[in-house]
Amino acid sequence: MADNKDLTKKILLGATTGIAGYYGLSWLTRRIVKTISNSILYRLMVDSYDENMWEFVSASKKVGLQNIIETNLRAQEGKVIQRPLGSPKKFPDFDDVMFNFAQLHRLPIDEGTDINTEVVIGPLAKKPLKISMPIMVSGMAYGLALSAKAKIGLAKGCTMVGTATNTGEGAFLPAERKAAGKLIVQYNRGTWTKSEADLRQADAIEIHIGQGAGGGNGHAIPNKNISWGVKRALGVKLKDRAIIHATLRGIGKTDHLEELVSYLKEISRGVPVGVKIAGSKYIEEDLKIAINAGVDYIAIDGSQAGSKGTPPILQDDFGLPTLFALERANNYLVENGLKDKVSLIMAGGFYNPGQMLKALALGADAIYIGAIALFAMSHTQVLKAMPWEPPPSVVFYKGAFQKDFKINKGAQSLAKFLKACNEEIKEGIRALCKRSLKEVNKEDLFALHPYTAEILGIPLGYKKIPFTKDQ
Repeated sequence: MADNKDLTKKILLGATTGIAGYYGLSWLTRRIVKTISNSILYRLMVDSYDENMWEFVSASKKVGLQNIIETNLRAQEGKVIQRPLGSPKKFPDFDDVMFNFAQLHRLPIDEGTDINTEVVIGPLAKKPLKISMPIMVSGMAYGLALSAKAKIGLAKGCTMVGTATNTGEGAFLPAERKAAGKLIVQYNRGTWTKSEADLRQADAIEIHIGQGAGGGNGHAIPNKNISWGVKRALGVKLKDRAIIHATLRGIGKTDHLEELVSYLKEISRGVPVGVKIAGSKYIEEDLKIAINAGVDYIAIDGSQAGSKGTPPILQDDFGLPTLFALERANNYLVENGLKDKVSLIMAGGFYNPGQMLKALALGADAIYIGAIALFAMSHTQVLKAMPWEPPPSVVFYKGAFQKDFKINKGAQSLAKFLKACNEEIKEGIRALCKRSLKEVNKEDLFALHPYTAEILGIPLGYKKIPFTKDQ
């Protein structure tokens, strides 16, 4: 019994000491934090502006943290800087566009009703590309942007939900082809991925003319950024640089694009052949040339589109915002009787299902996603890199943590994201009292501001909108 009493006393003493120690440490911590914070606040309150650290806050509000950081990068490097994942600039977008609710004037669809979100890309092609949802992963290059693991993860994730992924302008990766149920092969402005053997493995072929984050600017990939293995896959000699030319070779010749489209259709035995372009001031002229060449689809990058790395000036100050490019491209197809003949894929700034469904209502047949697909696929795996390295270092080629990326885990995360987005799109379609994505159109929309209403030709929400039974 005495031993038990002694043990009890020791436990109580230990507990008391522990509690006292906890509160003592808590008190000491609070005192230290208070002393430091009071010292800092005191200096902010009494120092003149030329000695006050608040000057940085004031200056950063005027100049912007983005400009301050990039100014220092330019001052450090003395050359064109390459910003990853696109512009942080706020462009006119879909935020001021809203959907109508079906309630009494038109009843919403029952929750158990199946909604069809299947899409056909290139309906007039011999072998149209059929996907289960209107969302695809856009071109991101193996070796020039992403690691092999990341490319395989993207392909596997898309396969799980029945949609397509895009090779991008890098080397053809056999493992990506094996993992992808549906693969769009990009016909790039370099010299690689041009063999008939590679092209015959495509479910669609995309001729890369330009992109939203860089237009059609040519550039050489620095040797330090790619390994000998990637060079070998590109077919580039060890001492040579991999070069993405500003234009496709021979594109200036009359009928060259038409001949190329015809050749690719023949080689691939009839899969859809399209072009990828950046939205431009004269977008209708670009569309006219591409359509006259016989393409089955057009993929357009708005200004919000991203990249592994391009100069900030091209991201921030060039090209049409996605909203503008979509409206003008759709109008061109409608006016020329091409709406059900040539598919329209939009890219640039799509991060959630609401944005996607609005673009689809405005005439897009499908949406490309890029940066947000990487974030979804990386999911909690970015914690391997943070806080000392940026999140993309788990998927970028030569990223500090790309070897730690788990392919299957990433694929499952991407598949869940894509599935969730498609299910939300279905919820939106039900709320409109419709049963299919094809039934959703501009009549389902209204605008919050006159500016947006004028751009899109839709009514303003704060004005009475005439109603007919057809609506």
